[in-house]
This record gives sequence, structure tokens and C-alpha cells, in this order.
Amino acid sequence: MSAVLPATAPLQRAARPAPRLPLTRLSLQLLSLLACLALWQLACAYRLNLGFITFANTPRPAEVLEAALQLAQSPKLWPHLSSSLLRVGAGFSLAAAIGVTLGLLIGRLRPARLSLLPPLEVLRPIPAVAWIPLSILMFPSSEGSMIYITFVGALFPILLNTIHGVQHVDTRLIASAKGLGTKGLRLFTEVIAPGAAPSIVTGLSIGMGTCWFCLVTAEMIAGQYGIGYYTWESYTVQAYPNIVVGMLVIGALGMGSSALITWAGERLMPWQGAKR
Repeated sequence: MSAVLPATAPLQRAARPAPRLPLTRLSLQLLSLLACLALWQLACAYRLNLGFITFANTPRPAEVLEAALQLAQSPKLWPHLSSSLLRVGAGFSLAAAIGVTLGLLIGRLRPARLSLLPPLEVLRPIPAVAWIPLSILMFPSSEGSMIYITFVGALFPILLNTIHGVQHVDTRLIASAKGLGTKGLRLFTEVIAPGAAPSIVTGLSIGMGTCWFCLVTAEMIAGQYGIGYYTWESYTVQAYPNIVVGMLVIGALGMGSSALITWAGERLMPWQGAKR
């Protein structure tokens, strides 16, 4: 017995779990943000000029923070936020309903793919800013025009991801469902849509981000309120720190709403978590 114990001791020591690193996921994310702020501060402090890009006139983080505090205390903050949220919410909801429906039909039905996909592919490369003149002519109100711009921005990521998801549903699942008598609408709702759900959620998340991306373009049309309008107005009056504030607010709202969609998708698709 005494000869066995020394041989097993190294094995017992090796089986101990390794000590956990002090850096967690959250701390790493915070460190990356602080590093970006530090680089931004240094570039502005030394008026970095690389020839093709210069930071001589870029506002410093302290100036942006002061402008953000002023906006937070301003009575215009909620009208700006609520206007943008309503426009993005309306445009995204329309894009989600139409994009997912058309994606399911185009991805599954050959006649729909042949008749609907070509005109949509022609419209897809057109940037949102190019729709401004036509949207003003099409919609009697500026609010409708702005919602339409955000709708166009979100539609095509949702549509293409839905088509991709439908076309990559496992054919064995479809064959098994048909063999058990599932067909028609039930096949869509019980087999194809759940099978394409991961791609649909990805498209919804990208589409939400694109909605916010197009917000400045949409609110350039007209209006007195909105984060995009606030950003563009700050540029016209040369309030440069306010421009960065507007950009950061749009970025934070876009990141938060996309993360919310991803979180909801994970809750609706528990089988995806089991695969990880």
C-alpha cells in the first residue's frame, strides 16, 4: 500500500481544477471600452494627424460627457427619445411582419421565389438615403416618410436571413413530418418556421441595428424631434460634442434593442441552448 500512495499523489494533484482567472466576461468588456476611451483621449490631446485622418477638431471625451449631462437635464430628451423609438418601432414591426412572411414563402415555394425575389433583389442595393425624394412624394406626412426609411433599412436583412433559414431546414425533418401526415399550413408553422427560427432571429437582430443605422437618414427629411434629428441639427450648428452624444445614444439603443431580440430568441428556442 505504501508503494501505491506516492504514485497516485501526482494524479490527485493534477485532477484539481485550475484556479479561475480574475478577469470575468464583464470586466473584459469594460476594459475594452476604457481602452477605447483612453485612445480617443490621447488622439484628441495630441491632435493626432495621420494625413488621411485627423483628430485636431474632434471633441474630447470630457466635452462629450458634459454635453451628455446637459442633454440628460434638458426637457427635450424624452421627446427626442420617444420620437425615435416610435419611428424605429413602427418601421421594424412592419419590416419583421413582411420580411418573415415573404421569406417563408420565397424560401419554400418556387413560384413565389421566381415572381417575388427578382424585383426585391433589384430594390435591395438601393441605399436608404436614395429613397428620401421618393418617400416625400409617396407619403403625405413626413412621419410616414421617416417610418418608411427605417422600414426599408430593416426589411432586406430580415428577408434574406429568413430565406436562408428556410432553405437550410433539414430535409429529413420535412420528409418525416410529411410521412406523419403534416402538410400545408401546419408544415410551415410546426416544422419549417421552427427550423428556420435561428436564422430569422439573426435577421431580426441585424434588421433592428439597420433600423437605427437609417434613423439619421430618416430624420433628415423633416421633424423637430428625434435622436437622428438631434445629431444632424448639432452638425448644422457646429455643436460637435452633441454630434458624438447623438451617435453614442443611437449606438447604445441599437445595441440594446438587438441584444433584447437575441435574448428573446434564445428563450423561444431552448433547443438551441442545448446544442451549445
